[in-house]
Amino acid sequence: MAKSDDLIKYTTVQVVRYLNTPKDERKKAKAEPKAREPWSTKWFGMIPAAIMMMIRPKRVDLTSTNGVNREVSER
Repeated sequence: MAKSDDLIKYTTVQVVRYLNTPKDERKKAKAEPKAREPWSTKWFGMIPAAIMMMIRPKRVDLTSTNGVNREVSER
């Protein structure tokens, strides 16, 4: 019976919090887009990102040493 009491208490707190917030704030919060993480990260963690970093070609390093431009090695 304790679980049902906790559920009722939680629901009551959420309803009271909703009713206490001004209507303008509720509309603003609803209109703002929520940031969504990619499904691959959500399902598999950081493994897909690590694989993409390994597969993707390296970028050219435009910083120069001694006035000579150099490229980052390919691996």
